[in-house]
Amino acid sequence: MSTLNDIPLPPALDRSLEAELRRVIDMKTKPRGSLGRLEALALQTGLIQRTTKPRIVRPAMIVFAADHGIAAEGVSSYPQEVTAQMVANFLAGGAAINALSRSVGMTLEIVDAGVATPIPAVQAGPDVGYERESLGPGTRNFAREPAMSRATALDAIARGAACVRRHAALGTNVIGFGEMGIANTSAAACLMSRLCGVPIDDCVGRGTGLDDRGLAHKREVLGRALALHADTGDAVDTLATFGGFEIAMMTGACLEGARAGMTILVDGFIATSALLVAATLAPEVLDYCVFAHASDETGHRRMLAHLGAAPLLQLDLRLGEGTGAALALPVLRAAVAFLDEMASFESAGVSDQAG
Repeated sequence: MSTLNDIPLPPALDRSLEAELRRVIDMKTKPRGSLGRLEALALQTGLIQRTTKPRIVRPAMIVFAADHGIAAEGVSSYPQEVTAQMVANFLAGGAAINALSRSVGMTLEIVDAGVATPIPAVQAGPDVGYERESLGPGTRNFAREPAMSRATALDAIARGAACVRRHAALGTNVIGFGEMGIANTSAAACLMSRLCGVPIDDCVGRGTGLDDRGLAHKREVLGRALALHADTGDAVDTLATFGGFEIAMMTGACLEGARAGMTILVDGFIATSALLVAATLAPEVLDYCVFAHASDETGHRRMLAHLGAAPLLQLDLRLGEGTGAALALPVLRAAVAFLDEMASFESAGVSDQAG
């Protein structure tokens, strides 16, 4: 992939079945609208799958991991080698996303998008896939120079899309994306500030647990970085300037997931920043997205508002890894189940409301 025109963009959502889906939902044995947002989820899933009887098939979680040069500025409370150590933890089956993916029945795959330090050798678990798509030992320090070239950003987008195509070929029609990368909240905050036009102080949070002094330093560093790169051009250039390899791959993954007709479970601050780039390139991608939760990380709610998104869950999560997206899967299953399994007023012999 060498130009913006090479990025495969999703089609507009086909709404030809909308009236029929609404009729089917309304005729279930319940007062109209009484299942609340489950009804909207059922409608959306039916439209994405183009059927009044949608199914959830082989739901998958892909966690992209990469390092960030901006970590050299001391914007995280954890050292950079934690990225590689956590990848080893994922592969061994011991991280939060492993436990949650297992609990909700999601296939889990880890992708090395550009981890800077060697990944410790572990006995990989039988239920964790692994792919190496590394674009190098982390990005450059965007406080001093662009994180990557435009060509590299486009390459990352293409690789993320290819990861999703592998799952599509196996039948997956629901997918979520997680991430791991020390200092990636800094990248996400700068993407948000530039693409949403929001002051950086409203985008920067404590990440992995910065104290007040650390938070002030992070704001100062990112403010300088934004001033250094005052004109970043289009969304791909902005991604290349501030993003990470894992964020760029998630951008491509979001675009491909929508293009393939999947329901995309959107996780927290970092994953939403990748979607923000994707939606800037192709607003149609949003119709395929279910926003899993509102993160406790500063800026996420404002980013969701910018995208016109209403999150399903409010659990004060700020871990990343795709954990919030995994937790939303049972809600999506419930929406599909009521649409498929509930009787209609006619089939159950129950009188509908008058009028």
